[in-house]
This record gives sequence, structure tokens and C-alpha cells, in this order.
Amino acid sequence: MAHSHWDSLSSIPPINGQGSAPGVLDNTADIREKQTKKEGKLSCRKGVESVYVSHVEDAVTFFAQPLSRIHDISRLSNSLAKACLSTSAVFGIPDQDKIYAGLFSADKCWYRCKVQHVVNDDQCAVTYIDYGNSEVLNRSSIVELPGDFQFAPIAQKYRLWGLQLQTSTDIEQGIKFLSSLIADKRISVQQKAAYKDGTAIVHVVHENLDIGEEVAKKGFAEKCKIVNSVEEFTDSPQSNVNIRFPWRSRKLEKPPMREPKSFPVFANSFVDQKASDLQKENLCSNNLPSVRSKNFPDKTIGNGMKSNQNLLDETKQLKSEKEVLLQKVNELEIQIQQGALQSEKEKALSEEAIRNLEKSLQSAVGNKLKILTSKIEILKNVRRENENMNIADDLLEAVSVVTTERLSALTSLNQLERDWTEYNLAQENIRCCSDVDKLDALTTIRDQIQQTLHSSVATFILEVDELPLEARRAKLQALLLSLAATYGASGDCEDLDTVFDDFFKWKQAKTMQFDSVRDNTNNSLGVLSKWFFNIKEFFDLTANTSLGCSEVVGNIDDILDRAESDISKELEISLVEEDEADRKIILNAYIRVVDQIQKELHLISVIQSKYSASVEFKKNIVEWIGRNPSVDYLMSIKKAIKQLKTQLRWKLVERSSLEEADEFNETALADVQNDITVLRNNIFSEIRKEQEEYGTLSTLVQKWFPELPLIYPEAEILRYMKSGGLLSGSMERDLLEAEPMKELSSKRPLVCSDVQNKLVLLKVYSVGVDTEEKVIDRASKYHKAWSEQKEDSGLMELICLFFCKSDPMVYLMVPFYPGESLGALQASKYLNSKEIIKVMSGVARGLQSLHAAGIIVGALHENNVFAVNREKGIVGDFDLTKNAEQRSSVTSACFPYLTAPELKLGQPASEFTDIFAYGCILLWLCTRKHNVAAKQDGMPDLDGLDIDAQVKDLLCGLLCSENRIRAADITAHECFKLADETVNVVADTDYDAAKSTPADFA
Repeated sequence: MAHSHWDSLSSIPPINGQGSAPGVLDNTADIREKQTKKEGKLSCRKGVESVYVSHVEDAVTFFAQPLSRIHDISRLSNSLAKACLSTSAVFGIPDQDKIYAGLFSADKCWYRCKVQHVVNDDQCAVTYIDYGNSEVLNRSSIVELPGDFQFAPIAQKYRLWGLQLQTSTDIEQGIKFLSSLIADKRISVQQKAAYKDGTAIVHVVHENLDIGEEVAKKGFAEKCKIVNSVEEFTDSPQSNVNIRFPWRSRKLEKPPMREPKSFPVFANSFVDQKASDLQKENLCSNNLPSVRSKNFPDKTIGNGMKSNQNLLDETKQLKSEKEVLLQKVNELEIQIQQGALQSEKEKALSEEAIRNLEKSLQSAVGNKLKILTSKIEILKNVRRENENMNIADDLLEAVSVVTTERLSALTSLNQLERDWTEYNLAQENIRCCSDVDKLDALTTIRDQIQQTLHSSVATFILEVDELPLEARRAKLQALLLSLAATYGASGDCEDLDTVFDDFFKWKQAKTMQFDSVRDNTNNSLGVLSKWFFNIKEFFDLTANTSLGCSEVVGNIDDILDRAESDISKELEISLVEEDEADRKIILNAYIRVVDQIQKELHLISVIQSKYSASVEFKKNIVEWIGRNPSVDYLMSIKKAIKQLKTQLRWKLVERSSLEEADEFNETALADVQNDITVLRNNIFSEIRKEQEEYGTLSTLVQKWFPELPLIYPEAEILRYMKSGGLLSGSMERDLLEAEPMKELSSKRPLVCSDVQNKLVLLKVYSVGVDTEEKVIDRASKYHKAWSEQKEDSGLMELICLFFCKSDPMVYLMVPFYPGESLGALQASKYLNSKEIIKVMSGVARGLQSLHAAGIIVGALHENNVFAVNREKGIVGDFDLTKNAEQRSSVTSACFPYLTAPELKLGQPASEFTDIFAYGCILLWLCTRKHNVAAKQDGMPDLDGLDIDAQVKDLLCGLLCSENRIRAADITAHECFKLADETVNVVADTDYDAAKSTPADFA
């Protein structure tokens, strides 16, 4: 905002000449009165006026403030700062004709503004009417203003005379050019005409430079036809008539502008002086006798009159001198009286001081000893607490730890890192190779580097085993915590090279100074103790002493003064805090120590990391030195699975024949069914072995042998790795004794089966060429998020994924939890408050796991959230053929009319969309209703609900338009720490029974 030039005007006295600023009402009243006068003057043509440019709008348009209103601007700013403290923020639809106060983003000060338009529900575009610039503000930064501030703007909009913008002109360059000429400068304007909106058309001059001509020369504007006689320009038909009929324009001609009514400051004194001189001349002329009335003057009379006039003048002069002398006499008398009073006061003070001195002399020795003993008592306590000077002693010890005991880099570490780099480069070359013919040469190079690395690893492991890394790490971490508790947070040091030397010199000087001061104190107190001992012996009438009275007394005053001085100096050194220079030396040393500790901790972490990798390399690579792994075992498993599948199919045919035979043999059918069960279990066991072998091969490919997928393409190792171990090529739909789940199959076929005594649900998705890879990728990400924490992840496990060999379909196998979705549970028996807390805590952990993996559910609702055994909450899987936006567009959680605000605005689903759905589920569990009252912004009204205060606080953070909390913050909320039932659920009179809906989601 172009108002910085007013900042220097705060010291200018107010217009009314008073020392203090007037109140808000007085300020605004004065401003309105001046504004009214200004508007009256603007109705006619103006002369040359000095203004200050506050904002440039384009190459020919700018805003400026009259210099005559400097004090108005300053006083208005003060008034706004006070008034805006008690006003309320704008609410509803702003009135564009009304003046508000806006909090300018650059300096956080209040200025008058008008709302131009509403950007969105939270922001409005405003124009600062007293300066001319604009910006977009939040509603919270726009407040109402009382009627005292509803007066016309101070800034006037101007347009350069005779110019119009070029259509092809670079607007930004035009603004920059005009700003370089007049922005934040005092210029002279002469109004030529005005638009009906109040914009003044002016001729601008600055430092003898015609601004309009300069803009036109640069090509940012072009000259247009000017009608000199027209006061106001408009696009109305009347203007067109005036152009077509020039005589109508001539009727509007007005006489030339008058000169400005205001004069420079010096003009007032000049006029006053002229008026005074004129008045004196008139006075003299009135007092002089008129000689023109007589044609023949008398010389004698004239001489007499002249002599009388001289006497009168001398008399007046004497009287004036007398008055001056009398005034001086009075002033001298007053000074003499004041001097006498001052002398009396000083005399009284002197007498009082003498009396006090005599009184203090009576107890001088007692007072001196009392002061000395009190200081000695303090000194005893100080020495008892601080036996030695311990300023920065802990820091001195830390410096010693990080310098003399520092752990240096190992000699074998650099060689190991070079060998690891070469080895990783060789592995990457093999991984990028797609030509089998070139593979042998690459693997040969890799094996040679592998031998070298194996030797470096062995040397490195032996060297690290001799180092106490864990003990050193623990010591450094404890030292770092201790220093941080004493000296606070670390920062940047100025000169790292000389910090420790400066600290050692400073510490040595401080120690020497302290020892010297303490020795002086001990010596002074020793002399004082000896004096008291001599006094004691002298006052003992029975003792024989050779000392005389003068020798015993000695110079006791000097002894006492010396003792008190030395004690005071030691107390000053012991108790007074360090000065700025001392603190800087200590802080620099502390920062350097922290830097050295962190570097050494990082070195220890690097060594331990390299050590772990080296141990793993040595452990795994020894088995494969000189040979490469094969996929023979994997292929044998696949072969066994095929044989078992063939046997199973024959048994299925045999069972079908027995079932369709004319003579039903129940015993034979039971035997066949038992054989089928055994074959299925054997197949599932072999498939599990196959998955385990795939996992082993995947590890070998990732770490040691990236050439295996290229050597054995028939094993499809990369396809398994891409799915994260979820994809199975041996699993088939026919292997399962599947039972259709019609009650859960409203959207896609679902079947239930028993796999090795475990109920599973088989979901079928139709896929195409473009969606097959997306399904595998989404399933792999979900499976990886579950694998990191497994049972503690809060997610449903994906058992396996396999494709149909005959049709374009993919099957997803997941655990089956019959009747344990939240929708089914609430339909049968409500969860109590304790169960709600446990279940929703698990669901929050599930969302946290998904969001950490970058997965947005977009379809979280009551039927894909499960409460296993009514206490363990997990988030179910979702439609893998759709993305988050597609899933969120067809899903609502518990409340049909509640939708996340970002989805209403057409924005894509995000993790906050899942948080909103989570809040809807929690609210539904607490209220047991599918409808709640909504506020004006569409969010549920929680004030009228009988819910625990802590749960309501959590819901407020979940069901809001903005600043929603994240999943990681939900489990840390206070309400999940409650062990007993605390949620006050409402009666279920309005509860809608949950329908049997698929556990398969959107």
C-alpha cells in the first residue's frame, strides 16, 4: 500500500494546534467538514494543486492525496486503530456502497476500504479508498465501521489529460514507467475536466517535466481528441450529440479557473506586515493635524505647537524609562526574596545533615560491623554452594570430551565406501540390462568387484568390533541433553576455528581473577581476625600483653574498609551474571560443542549403518560366492501344484458323476469329498510354499542378483515383485468351494469360501488392458501399507490377488467378517461407548497407515469399517478399479446429506475427505441417527447434541470446513485415553435400521 510516506508525519502537530490527538468523533468530524469543503471546490474547475501520488493503476491513471490533508491521514489512522478494536467482522453479503475497515497484509494496520466483489465464501476483494490500491482479504480481516467514518475518500483518482491507452501496450511496463516518474512523489496537477465517476482529468508536471508527454513519447499511450470546454466526460448519448453538434459544446464554455485560495505559509506574515504598515500609516495620517483647512498658516503658532510636541515626546520617553526601571526593581526584589528562601532551606538541610552525621557517628563502628557481618554471612552461603568457581565448568568438560576423546573416521571406511559404490554401479548396470548376451560380461565384472568388497567388509568388521560405539553414542547423547537443558537451543557460530581457543583463554582468565579475588578476601579477613585477637588479649585484665593502646588499635578503619571492599568484589564476581562479551564466548563454545557432538553422532550412525550392511553382505554372499541361485525349487513347486490341480479336477468330475448317478452312493461320495478337501489343502500349502520361494527370490533380486528375472523369465519374478508379493499365478477360482453371498452382492459378485479352516471372501472385478496394471499397483500399495505393521496397522489384510485365465476378471481374496461391519452391528446391537472408543481408535490408525502410504480411501463409510469382536476397528479395502475421485463421487458416510466441503466445491478427494467421513461415522455411532441438524455452512450442528465434551471437541475438529485435524492427531486426542464409558448416546427413537448392504463399498 502506498502510504509509507505518511509514517514520517507522526511528529507533525494536529491541525487544531493541541498537543494531544482529539477523539475519534472529533477527528472524523473535522475530516468530514474538510471533505465537504473539498467536494464543493471540486465541483468547479481547479488551478494548480500539489498532491502526493499513492498508487499507479495503469499508464495514464493514478491516485493521489492532497498535501493539505496530511494531518487528516495521520489522525484517521490513529482513530481507525482505536475503533477497530471493538468492531465486529463483516457478516453475510458485504454492501459495496458501504465503507469498511481492512487489515492491510503488509503492515497489519487498519485502513478504510470498500468491497469490490466477493471472491469466495472466505475472501473478498477490497480497495483502500484513501490510497487507491487493492488486495484480497479474508473476511476476518474486514470489520464494520460506525457512521463517523462513512465519509468520502481522501485519495482522488486522476487521469492524464489528452491521453488514452494503446490497445497493444504492455500494461505492466506502462505501470512501471509511470511509477518511476511520479510514484511516491509530490507533483503538481491542473484539472482540465472530470468524468462522472469523479475521476479528474489533469495536466501533470513534476520537476519541470510534462508527465503526459513523457508517457506518450514512450508509446504507452496515444493522444486523443480533447474537448477543452467539456467539464464531464461520459459515454451517454448526450456526449455523442455534443460531438456531432459542436455549438452545444460551446454553450458549456466557462471562464478561466481562478487562482488557488490558499497561500504559502510565508504569505500570511507578509500580508500581516503589509496590513500593519498600512494601519500605522493611516493612524499617523489621522493623528496629524490638517493644514489644508487654512490658507494662511501662522508661523508663531506653528513654532509653539512644535515646542509643545517635543516636550510631550520627552515626557513619554521618561515615563517609559521609569516603567522599565520599576519593572527591573520588582524583578530584583523577587530574586532577593527567592534567594533568601533558598538560603533558609539550604541552612535547614545543612543543620539536619549535621545532626544526622552526629547521630551516625555515635553508632559508626556498630553500623560498619553490621554491614560487614551481613556480607560475610552471604559470602559463607555463596562459598558453601559454590566451593569452586564453576562457571561453564560443564562446558569445559564437554569441550574436552569432543576434542581429546573424539572418535575419528576409520581407515577402512573410505575404502569400503569406494568398493560399495563400484558394487552398486555394477548391480545397476545388470539391472538395466535387457540383452542376455551382454549379461555374462556384466555379471563377471560384478563377481570380481564382489570379491574385493568381501575383503573390505571383513577388514571393516574387525576394526569396528574393537570400537565402543554404543557406549560412545550414549555418552554423547547424555552430554547433549545436559548441555541443552543448561544453555538452551543451539544456533550458528561466527568463527568455528578459534572458538575453543577463545573459550580456553577466557576460562583461564576468569579462574585466575577469581582465585586472586578470593585470596585477597582471605588475607583481609585474616588481618581483621588478628586485630580482634589482639583486642581480646588487651581487654583481658588478667593477661600480660606487651602491646600499647596505640599499637592495639592500629589503623582499624583501613582494615575494615579493605575487608569490606574485598568481600564486595568477591560477591560481585560470584553473584553478578556474565556480561554480553562473556555470554557470547560461552554461547559460541556451546554451539561448537553441539556441532562436534552432532558430527560425531552422525559418524557413529554411518559406521553402524555400514557395519550392519557389511554383516548382512558377508552373511548372505558367502553362500553364493562362485555360484548363482536358480529357480529350480520354484519350478518344482509349480509342477507339483499342476499335478495336484489335475488330481483335483478328476476328483471333481468323479464327485459330479456320483451326484448325477442313478444309484446314489453316499459312502463313495463322502470318500471323494474327503479326497477333494485333502487335495485343496495340499494345493493351498504348495501355493504358500510358492509365495515363500517367490519372497526369497525377490530378496535376492533386490539385493544381490538382479539378473535372475532376465535369466529366468518364465518364473515371472518381476510381476510378483511389482504386486508386493500379493499376486499369485497358481491360484484359481475353481480351487475354491465357493458359496455365493447374494445378500452382499448388490454391486459385484461375492463368494465365500473356506481356505484351510479360515473364512475368506472372494471379490470379482472386471478389468481391461488399461485397468489391469492400475489394479495391481493399487493393491500393491494397500498391501505394503498393511505389511509394515500388519495386525497393528488398522487395515484389513489382502490375502492374495489372481486373474481369471479365461475371462478379463481379477479376484481379490480378503478375510470374511460376517456381521461385523459397523452397519450390521448397529442394526443388530448398538456399540456401547467403550466399544466405540476402541473401534474408532483402530479405524484412526488404519487411516493413518493409508495416508502415510499416500493412499486416499475416498469411500469410507459404515459398511467398509469393521469392528472385529466389537473391539478392534479396521478399515476395509475398496474398489481397486476406481481412483479416489471416482469412489468419492458415489459414496456417502452415514448421513446422506452430509458431504465434505471440498467435494461440494468440485475439488478432488484428499486425506481430509477421509477425515470428514471418519467424523460422520463417529457422530453416527454416538447419536445412532442418520440425520442431524445442519448449520448455515452445511456442517452438522453439534451444540444441541448430548455428547461427551471431549468427544464433541474431537468432532469439531473433524466436521469443519477448514483446518481439519489429521489422522495422526486423532489417536492422540484426549477422548481416546478414556477407559470407561463416557459417550452419552441419545435415545434411538429416530434411529433408522441399517440395511444389509455389501461389505464391498463404492
